[in-house]
Order: sequence, then structure tokens, then C-alpha cells
Amino acid sequence: MSLEGKLVSEINIKCDGDVFHEIFRHRPHHISTMSSDKVQNVDIHEGEWGTVGSVIFWNFTHDGKEKVAKEIIEEIDEEKKLVKFKVIGGDILDCYKSFYVTVHVETKGEDNLVTWILEYEKLNQDIPDPHTLMKFCLDVTKDIETHHLTGKLVSEINIKSDGDVFHEIFRYRPHHISSMSPGCIQNVDIHEGEWGTVGSVICWNFTHDGKEKVAKEVIEEIDEEKKLVKFKVIGGDILEAYNSFYVTVHVETKGEDNIVTWILEYEKKNCNVPDPHTLMEFCLNVTKDIETHHLN
Repeated sequence: MSLEGKLVSEINIKCDGDVFHEIFRHRPHHISTMSSDKVQNVDIHEGEWGTVGSVIFWNFTHDGKEKVAKEIIEEIDEEKKLVKFKVIGGDILDCYKSFYVTVHVETKGEDNLVTWILEYEKLNQDIPDPHTLMKFCLDVTKDIETHHLTGKLVSEINIKSDGDVFHEIFRYRPHHISSMSPGCIQNVDIHEGEWGTVGSVICWNFTHDGKEKVAKEVIEEIDEEKKLVKFKVIGGDILEAYNSFYVTVHVETKGEDNIVTWILEYEKKNCNVPDPHTLMEFCLNVTKDIETHHLN
């Protein structure tokens, strides 16, 4: 039986293929922030990031154990978006006489296909094929994809109207907002449950980016002490672009100041979906309209 082997796996990612390649070529030291439970640290020991011949040192967790790998970049092909590493030290060489890792990305339209290739020679026939290392590579790929598709926007705005009243509107009577901000919100109905309760389902008719839209939301959380309401979008136009979308609004009162904080947390369907800055602007505009309504 031959001691040499080769494993090949492909995985489709929704994030940008050029960015994925750029991470493994120029900034693998950023991967620990994207896949922290698997890759703890990446340092350069010789050369410069993104160059053939540079030596990189990886601290990672594999099969429940903390391990290290010292690798040299053997090949870079920008046209194929390919980087090939040769393992020259660390735990992997306890089992393999030689070990090479190649990662490349093929982009076709909106599809980005990542291919991992592991080429190796075992020290003896009792050594298993590195299927768990291949799974490790695929799991890191998924983590990097998730990192680039998920996001969070936070904005604060100071209002002169009463903070308790502002919170009470979003908790108990969002159906009154259409009379305060008719240019943004045309109607709000309750579909399930009661106003002001966790689990109640609310449907919003609103105008965003010049288009009439709808959003179906469930109240996920209410915190009276923080004057906080958190909504989860479960239907409507927003989910045409996002796999998940959460909207949190809370008010902090300091003396005469009432600071309204809006938090949008989301996962995009693909890398072409923009961050929801215009939706954040929409929330801030509604806030200003409510403030003006109460001051007048």
C-alpha cells in the first residue's frame, strides 16, 4: 500500500472570492479573528506576508488539541487565486514525512468555489489519511465566509423629547408611529399576541429607498430597565437580501439628555448585498419625526 496520498475538497462560499484569496496570501494573521476557536495565532518568521519563500507559523486547535505548524509558501498564482504551503515543522510532521496544503478560489458569476488540496506522504501505514485536517480547513473556510457576511451597525441620536415616552411607543404602541412619521411608516398592525409582549408578531408597512415595503417582525426581547426592545425580522422585503436581521432600539436617559441607540445585526445572503446603511438612516429619520411630533 502506498504511503503517498492526496485529498481534494470543494466548498462554495457566498463571500467575495478575491477577498478570500487575499486573506490566505497577504493576511493569514487575520484568520484568528474570524475563526478564533480553530486558529489562535499566525506569525511570520521569515520574509514578508504574501511572498513566495516566506515562513509562517500557525497556532491552531485540531482534534481537540492545541498544535503548531511551520509552513513555507511554495507557490502563488494570482490568476488562479492559488496559494500553496509546504509544512516544514510542527505537529503534522509527527505523522507525515511531507505535507502540502493548497487553497485556491474559482469565481464563476456569483459563485466562488474554494478548493482545498492536501498532498502527503505518511511515515508508516498505521497513519490515517488526514480527513480531520481537511474538515478543519473546510470549517475555517465557513468561519471566514460567515465573518464577511455578518455585520452590525450601531448609531446614536440625541432627542429632546421624553425618553420614557419614546420607549413606550416602540414597546406598546408602534401602531401610532404612522401618525408621527407618515412619510416613512404608513401602517403597523399586530398579527399575533398583544402589544408590548415578547413573542408578539407585528407587520410594518413602510417606505424605504423610495419603495413601498413590508416587514414582519417578532419581539424577541424587552428590557424595561434599559428601555430596550429587540425585534427579529421573520418576513417581508428585508429578507430578500439578508438571511437574518435584528433591530434593537433602546433609550438611555442622563439628566435632560435622552440618547436613542439603534442596533442592526444581520447576515447577508451574499457578498453583493450592501451593509444596511440606508435602513439605519431610515431608523434615525423615524426617530427625528417622533421627536418633532412630541415637541410640537
